[in-house]
Amino acid sequence: MKLALILGDQLSAELSCLRELDKSTDLIVMAEVSAEARYVKHHKQKIALIFCAMRHFSRQLQDAGWRVHYHAFAADGARQTLLDVVSNICASRSIDQLIMTECGEYRLHHDIVSNWQHTLSIPVTVLNDDRFMCSKSRFADWARGRKQLRMEYFYREMRRDHKLLMDGKQPAGGEWNFDSSNRRPYRGDPPLPGLPAFSYSEDDQRVFALVEEHFANHPGTLARFNWPVTRKQALQALEEFVHNRLPWFGDFQDAMTQGESFMFHSLLSTSINCGLLSPREVCDAAVSAYRAGKAPLNATEGFVRQILGWREYVRGLYWLMMPAYASNNGLGNTRPLPAYYWTGNTDMNCMREAFHNTFEHAYAHHIQRLMVTGNFALLAGIAPADICEWYLAVYADAYDWVELPNTLGMVMHADDGLLGSKPYAASGNYINKMSDYCKHCRYTVKTSTDDNSCPFNSLYWHFMDRHRDAFASNPRMTMIYRSYDKMAEDRKQALMRRADHLLNDLDAL
Repeated sequence: MKLALILGDQLSAELSCLRELDKSTDLIVMAEVSAEARYVKHHKQKIALIFCAMRHFSRQLQDAGWRVHYHAFAADGARQTLLDVVSNICASRSIDQLIMTECGEYRLHHDIVSNWQHTLSIPVTVLNDDRFMCSKSRFADWARGRKQLRMEYFYREMRRDHKLLMDGKQPAGGEWNFDSSNRRPYRGDPPLPGLPAFSYSEDDQRVFALVEEHFANHPGTLARFNWPVTRKQALQALEEFVHNRLPWFGDFQDAMTQGESFMFHSLLSTSINCGLLSPREVCDAAVSAYRAGKAPLNATEGFVRQILGWREYVRGLYWLMMPAYASNNGLGNTRPLPAYYWTGNTDMNCMREAFHNTFEHAYAHHIQRLMVTGNFALLAGIAPADICEWYLAVYADAYDWVELPNTLGMVMHADDGLLGSKPYAASGNYINKMSDYCKHCRYTVKTSTDDNSCPFNSLYWHFMDRHRDAFASNPRMTMIYRSYDKMAEDRKQALMRRADHLLNDLDAL
């Protein structure tokens, strides 16, 4: 008898390991275990989402004729790891092979391929995860011999490979990238559409109660949980996005507005990353809307680029570079993460808004993550390991393969420019341009050296000054250093004093 282990981010009926099983003889195991729920302090909504979705998927498999052993969470049970659960089944049944689709995280993958076969005394077969649109080997082939692994060029090859947004051999509209059209600030028009409200079963409610009881010290709240936990709900979310928000997504994808958590974003990453939706069907839905004249090209291309471009790119980069990639700290950052990353209590309004969104919804859109909480961590010199753990813990769509390259490489520029050609560093002026946050802040974005000046402003110049040796020769940063060098010496000193004062007591901001 074969035993197949299906993980909480593999909730797809097209999973490769299922194709290797016989419904009449083989067994599937799924397990909620403490070790996976607690290896970082995952947001309560993330745990609830995965447990609920796993239970629904288990029932879906059983309804389709599969035999499933489901191990529900037991706080004080004897089996606290996936290996504990699998070992117990192997000891009680005639299992002659464990088969599974490869893990999404190096931590677990390494443990399985290095240790499980010896521990279980049966063959362990790990199959490729072909739910992704670019295999690990395809990415490695693309990367081989390149001096720079830039996402833009990878993305173009993926467009060609999958014939997405292509008119013959040329990109739709004659351009590969419409990012320059996707940077409008939001001024209230058009009105923001509502979101679908999902209903939850009695068993879902039991999961919520379980999480509240056993993960009380984890960040976030379940009070506003509204994530798809079934395939049907995920498809509903996809349809709603394509019809109601995709048409405006491109124009306002970088915009931020006080009190608005979601803007025109898709909120589909949780469903894609746990397997309820496939990346291909999501891209196809957006492209179909464009071809039917229901969504503009800049919105459709920007959305497809996030999935076929960034998502596939960071996954390929992760598996190409791990495990050494995780220990990169190219800028030598050592400061600990300020306490407000866990409490949300700060006078910096942009940060407070991002934290509120994070703890209320286990979500923040990409500009809040990159240019607010991430930008601040970069400017302040936070240790990459600290900020990477935080991003992995607090977002419902975060898995190590997608979080680590985005945070360590894109946010923290800690990989010596492997992912990005320049750091995503910005002063408060960028936040003021793309949001109305600064109007509601006790700090003023118009000054840099006063006691009430926006912390981002002086920290930006402090970052540039202390890393001059690393960036002064970067052609994309020449103008920045030229501007800095033109400043009067007393202004430079005032900027450094203000920044040093902030850095000496980051928790007070």
